[in-house]
Amino acid sequence: MSNPLNLTSNFFFFIFTLIILYVAYTFPRLQPKQTNLVFYVHDHFTGQDSTAATVAGKSGPTSNILHFGTVAIVDDPVTEGPTTQSPLIGRAQGMYINSQLDGKGLYMVFSVIFSDGEFKGSSLEIQGSDIFTMKEREFGVVSGTGYFRFVKGYGIMETYSMDIANLKATLKLNVTVKHY
Repeated sequence: MSNPLNLTSNFFFFIFTLIILYVAYTFPRLQPKQTNLVFYVHDHFTGQDSTAATVAGKSGPTSNILHFGTVAIVDDPVTEGPTTQSPLIGRAQGMYINSQLDGKGLYMVFSVIFSDGEFKGSSLEIQGSDIFTMKEREFGVVSGTGYFRFVKGYGIMETYSMDIANLKATLKLNVTVKHY
């Protein structure tokens, strides 16, 4: 019968434990990548190129997005540059809800679905407040697919141009995300 206090087995156990600890603390950990993107969303509620529509509100589907309680759906083009002639890289699909009593703030939730370029086939899920009277608004990037799997991050939205009379706007989104 072996002695439980056998110095040889205790020595080997000690060395084995040190090796395991060394490997655990020196093995490279998977570090997240950071990706920075800038793109433009063209939001048009009127005209032949309309990409957004109100679907509910105090006056029903004819409600104006600038009025509290109005719900709108969007399928906006996403481009590399600020003009509609810039290369199309995807679509922003989702909805806006005017959730501020004075009508100057939207709650937005939409997917940016990349159909061309480096991130083709991937998407980002965006949500947050859009108080469009502010120069810059911050929003959350809460999820993603493809290249952006396990993403988390934020973005800064600026109104690049706005035509309130015709309900047309171009939004600049500067997005920073971390993912694996």
